[in-house]
Amino acid sequence: VQLQASGGGLVQPGGSLRLSCTASGRTQGMGWFRQAPGKDREFVAAMRWSDAGVYYAASLKGRFTISRDKAKNTVYLQMNTLEPEDTAIYYCASSPRTWNIGNYGRSSAYDSWGQGTLVTVSS
Repeated sequence: VQLQASGGGLVQPGGSLRLSCTASGRTQGMGWFRQAPGKDREFVAAMRWSDAGVYYAASLKGRFTISRDKAKNTVYLQMNTLEPEDTAIYYCASSPRTWNIGNYGRSSAYDSWGQGTLVTVSS
């Protein structure tokens, strides 16, 4: 499965962005991860394709929302009230398996990764 992510850019603190990621083939779940400069990659949000079950990193729930267009095999990440600490490269990933929802928080659940899209939150 190939993944194409888009939607990153420069936004002021308090602003919003919506990221998109389209999968070229069959997926059982899609997730978003991010990696800030000098930090490890961390989980952001995921959606199980079979039932649209969602899972969020606890620290981001409420500001970020994951959704999908199943017909387009596309997942979205709506990011609101952005903070400078949200600055990172955001990666989407596709999982070949249907997992218990919490397992989608592990990078090992995914076998395909997109190229990343840069989000910069700065005034």
